[in-house]
Amino acid sequence: MKKPTRDERQRMCVRKRRYRTQGDALDAALILGLARQRTAYLCPLCRLWHLSSN
Repeated sequence: MKKPTRDERQRMCVRKRRYRTQGDALDAALILGLARQRTAYLCPLCRLWHLSSN
C-alpha cells in the first residue's frame, strides 16, 4: 500500500475534528461513549489533536 501524498494527508486532516489538547480529545471521546474505541494523536500537519479508531 502506498503512502498518501501531502494533499491526501491534508484532506484527511481537514475532515477530522481538531482538539487543542490530548485531554480535550479524550474527553470528547468519553462524552460520545467511544473512550475505549478511540485514541488521540498529535497531527503533524495542523499540530492539533485528532481522534483515531483503534
